[in-house]
Amino acid sequence: MNSRQRRGIILLLLSVLCAIGAFVGVLSVIRDVNSKVGPEVTAYRLKGDVAPYRTLTEAQFEKVEMPKRWLSQNAITDMAEIRGKIAVTQLKAGSLLQTDMLVRKPQLQEGEQEIAIMIDAETGVAGKITPGSRVNIYATFDGVVGAQGIKGNAESRVIVSGARVIDVGKITALEPKPTERNASRKAKEAVPITFALTTLDAQRVAYSESFAQHVRLARIPDGSDPNITPRDRIYNLPGDK
Repeated sequence: MNSRQRRGIILLLLSVLCAIGAFVGVLSVIRDVNSKVGPEVTAYRLKGDVAPYRTLTEAQFEKVEMPKRWLSQNAITDMAEIRGKIAVTQLKAGSLLQTDMLVRKPQLQEGEQEIAIMIDAETGVAGKITPGSRVNIYATFDGVVGAQGIKGNAESRVIVSGARVIDVGKITALEPKPTERNASRKAKEAVPITFALTTLDAQRVAYSESFAQHVRLARIPDGSDPNITPRDRIYNLPGDK
């Protein structure tokens, strides 16, 4: 073997050793990255904004793969966890779904039924009444003309005390009633509010919505006693002493 052949063999061996060294270096980098990133898991990201207190569906989310170590402990990785739940706040597009964003939707209890009525957005809701809130439902009635042609006193009544709200809809513009169009042509904004009520209370609410001048809601602090004494359930101006 001449000197040229020896040099060729030596260069070849050096090339092989360099290739092996480079391969080992790449494997080392990969192992280092894997040790820092870790295995990937499935997470879910919002496709668009979600309004507060709206029911969530799988179609509102897209699946993404992320390193497990980058996700918070309350991140949701199973879509089954959103069933029967609603958003507790305004959810923004691109946000990763987490358990503290959701709350279970209020359910009907035995003996209750759902009834929804439109409540004036300005005087009856003001953005503070949410699913799970307890409210008193007030109705104001015009005085009734009696048999002798004398009109009675207008009054305000507590129709239902401690009514449980189970859903708050979107603000909707309502056309004024025919009797109101001459006084004001401006459309009113109302919000559909759904309550869980007994049959008798549901009848009271339905009657008030049909015949009362106005129906308003008053939010009750959480944990407070919703009961109202009989003398405080009806109010009229002449009786205010």
